[in-house]
Amino acid sequence: ISTCIKKYFDFSGRARRSEYWYFVLFNVLVLIGFLFFALPEFYGIFYLFVLIPSLSVLVRRLHDTGKSGWWILISLIPILSIVLFFFVLIDSESKTNKWGKNPKF
Repeated sequence: ISTCIKKYFDFSGRARRSEYWYFVLFNVLVLIGFLFFALPEFYGIFYLFVLIPSLSVLVRRLHDTGKSGWWILISLIPILSIVLFFFVLIDSESKTNKWGKNPKF
């Protein structure tokens, strides 16, 4: 979570599945907390704060699977968002790709 905030505007490099999914989990837990305490307007403010890091970690996750960050645009077509979901689920490219070396090693 702190890695995503530290790399706020960093759209280069690679992000492991764990980095991406822990950030998603954190955002979901914050949303549940705001909804539980009936404070959805504060989630809107929080969402504005994490919008850029969410996009950057998603782009880095796509880089980790060997895909360009431009694949994020596929989410604009609702039914094709499943493709983007599949991309964030698959394992990293084991070798070094044009976005850097594998972060697992």
